[in-house]
Amino acid sequence: MLPGWNFGAEGETIGEVVFHTGMTGYQEILTDPSYHGQMVMMTYPQIGNTGINLDDLESKKVWAEGFVVREYIDFPSNFRSKMTLSEYLKKEGVVGIEGIDTRFLTRHIRSQGSMPGIISTEDFKPESLLAKLKADRGIIGIDLAIEVTCSRPYDFYQGSWQLGTGYKKNLPEPSFKVVAMDFGIKTNILRKLSDRGILARVVPAKTTAEQILSEKPDGVFLSNGPGDPAGCDYAADAIRKISEQKPELPVFGICLGHEILGMAFGADIEKLKFGHHGANHPVMELSSRKVEITSQNHCFAVKPEYFEDTRFPFRLTHKNLNDQTVEGMEHKSLPIFSVQYHPEASPGPRDSDYLYDHFVELMEEK
Repeated sequence: MLPGWNFGAEGETIGEVVFHTGMTGYQEILTDPSYHGQMVMMTYPQIGNTGINLDDLESKKVWAEGFVVREYIDFPSNFRSKMTLSEYLKKEGVVGIEGIDTRFLTRHIRSQGSMPGIISTEDFKPESLLAKLKADRGIIGIDLAIEVTCSRPYDFYQGSWQLGTGYKKNLPEPSFKVVAMDFGIKTNILRKLSDRGILARVVPAKTTAEQILSEKPDGVFLSNGPGDPAGCDYAADAIRKISEQKPELPVFGICLGHEILGMAFGADIEKLKFGHHGANHPVMELSSRKVEITSQNHCFAVKPEYFEDTRFPFRLTHKNLNDQTVEGMEHKSLPIFSVQYHPEASPGPRDSDYLYDHFVELMEEK
């Protein structure tokens, strides 16, 4: 039991505790639907310096179950800031805790693995808190994507943010139309597509292959999302049918979409000990041996042994240099590829922007 001080909302919250190794970008992290079901702890000691603005939200709400920091800063210094982090969390009903020895907790998670945690401003009895943790559903086998996906299809075509002008809205006519399966899609992904002349038709996670193909898209995008891909077997079925009925159609998947793509072609998914959460993870692109610094948020990965079997239709393209886990793959004969990490960054470096360009190249060839 680790005592601390409350900021943000009061109350009680439960989630799988993961640590994020980025120095900043907490606003994008908190509003990333991939963090649904998780309680985020920042390893950087001071959080809150830049406040909250209204432009850098990755979705319409905070999805993280709770927020853990070493030292909360309640006096932001940023010309874009509109409110403090604590005010924002209070508005969103999200509980935060500061004063925690985050170095100790990070080392504990690294040795013991990700684990459920609870923050409470109401109950201070260890036995009672432990009982609540044991009764929680966890994330294994749970379909969290269905809880964060859009309720109905919508179109998105708006470019990236620029200093002085904001988000680009007067874009030229789109060159391509892509159906984006929303498992918890971040807004900056859609902006990266728009920057390349791609109109995204965003559809709910349970959209069928027939419904997707009826849109007559130039490509299909499989988004990021939270939790265990095992709960999204319906999406794997849709992807498999699309590849059978329209094999020439380019498909690009990231994060949860990458894992679901692996499932669609027969791969098993493994849960990592403490996952990858941060904006500084080194990944090697194997054909060029170029190293990218990437943004990541996932607890699951495609098992690497499948790429040793010649019958598996994908080849390994990217590998994590910290733990050698699978970070990318491409189909041996079809225009289908995916990565485990987040090429849109936000927060993070832009080393992986070329993947969106590759998606455009595949659609141009089609």
